[in-house]
Amino acid sequence: MPDDRTNASIATKPAATQRKHRRTKIILASILVPILIIAGWVVVENDYAITEQHVTIPGPDQPLQGFLALPRTGHGPFGLVVFVHGDGPIDATHDTFYRPIWEAFARAGYASLSWDKPGVDGAQGNWLHQSMSDRAAETAAAIDWSRTRTDLDPRRTGLWGASQAGWVIPEVAARRSDLRFLILVAPALNWLRQGEFDLRAELRENHASDAEVAVALRRRATVLQLLRENATYERYLSTIDDTPMPPDRWDFVGRNYTADASEALTRVRIPVLLALGDHDSHVDVAETARGYRDLLPQPQQLTIAEYTNATHGLVRTELDNDGPRAFLTAVFAPRSLFAPGFLADQREYAAQFDDSHR
Repeated sequence: MPDDRTNASIATKPAATQRKHRRTKIILASILVPILIIAGWVVVENDYAITEQHVTIPGPDQPLQGFLALPRTGHGPFGLVVFVHGDGPIDATHDTFYRPIWEAFARAGYASLSWDKPGVDGAQGNWLHQSMSDRAAETAAAIDWSRTRTDLDPRRTGLWGASQAGWVIPEVAARRSDLRFLILVAPALNWLRQGEFDLRAELRENHASDAEVAVALRRRATVLQLLRENATYERYLSTIDDTPMPPDRWDFVGRNYTADASEALTRVRIPVLLALGDHDSHVDVAETARGYRDLLPQPQQLTIAEYTNATHGLVRTELDNDGPRAFLTAVFAPRSLFAPGFLADQREYAAQFDDSHR
């Protein structure tokens, strides 16, 4: 006679195995479902209402490689916003930072054009060998190239630029009659005054003593004297007692330290939007606002948008010194990087120059 206990043991093995498999599936589901939800969220948040085309623009010194971001919906020809970078080795998307802004313009019926700085991301040349006038010539070449595109409306071309672009865009706009508007984010008027403001802000942030401030200002005065004397890099190295800038940077500063936008602004005749953050530690935004009011020929040309709790790049202040939080925001909610209202204001400002519905 068979042993009932043995039979019972044999009978229960499949059921136990099934329970184990169910538990495994539940565990896997509890892991995979959140991952899929998160992945889907990231994909949605980083999907913009634009279609990007790789383009090559004949530049004044070498070809410019970049992107033309066209609205995903609507019928062309579209208006165009030409982007002019700030300081540093910036690629065409500014490490994706521009894409929410491109989308804002796309919703207003505009394409956006941007390119890698020379020497960045495989582009020919070296941006540190450029003057502000070189950059202005580069921007003018990009505008001329856009005139060859039948999907772009030459009557609706604006320039957008941040920070250092404030010494480029006015020069371009003062020389051309085919631009409709300018948008400048946190520009300065004068290179030297901006540099001193930036230095003093950094010293304050580091809680420098009066003696440390005095030493830093003396070093700055020494460097400026060397620049005025057109000193060689070797002389610069032998004179300073602080961490030196690299040779290319010394060359770049030598080309540009006298930059000032004041005279060009007096010759700008088109509307200007000035976007300023109240926590800008790099540019004296009060001086910038005052200067633009005084220098532009007509008061009605200027619109000033001031944002609270916003940094130099119009990023929310609380993200500025919080690298992990800023990274997570950039990945999971990139449009939320910017100060509230900034993207909507960009869209609305550009939209008013659309004559197609009038």
